[in-house]
Amino acid sequence: MNSVRDRMEAVCDDITAMEVDAVVNAANEHLAGGGGVDGAIHQAAGPQLHEACARLGGCPTGEVRLTGGFDLPARCIIHAVGPVWNGGDRGEEELLASCYRQAIYTAADEGLRTVAFPAISCGIYGYPREEAAGVAVRTVAETLAECPEIEKVYLVGYDQEMADMYEALIDELDG
Repeated sequence: MNSVRDRMEAVCDDITAMEVDAVVNAANEHLAGGGGVDGAIHQAAGPQLHEACARLGGCPTGEVRLTGGFDLPARCIIHAVGPVWNGGDRGEEELLASCYRQAIYTAADEGLRTVAFPAISCGIYGYPREEAAGVAVRTVAETLAECPEIEKVYLVGYDQEMADMYEALIDELDG
């Protein structure tokens, strides 16, 4: 079996075009679609996604919900509600880590083998990019160790700088 580090890959890509089992959406608590990656995923997935999200009745910060992928190449969308950055002393790190952890557990439970994550909470929610990248890489590595059925996790930077941050952190991981 490949090492945890070998099962993680940093990429700069359009998450809505990735051919993976699941894409993770950086959602809001209402699952209503918004700006950034959330708006892009809603637009690319089509109107059925809005209807499916409305039936779910929202999602608390730090938790995830699952829908089909609809018009995306991905089979499923895992909606993760990350925290709004409030200076770092209001549980933001644990809430962000919970998003990554729960998304991987959900993928494993659903038999999904490949997952693509955006930089959750780094857009309008204001989470500092370097800190968020550290939480993402650390949490994904820890959780992948518990979920051997997950073959590959892509950490998708919306720009090359973010992808490079992920890559450097992945390279620092032990085997």
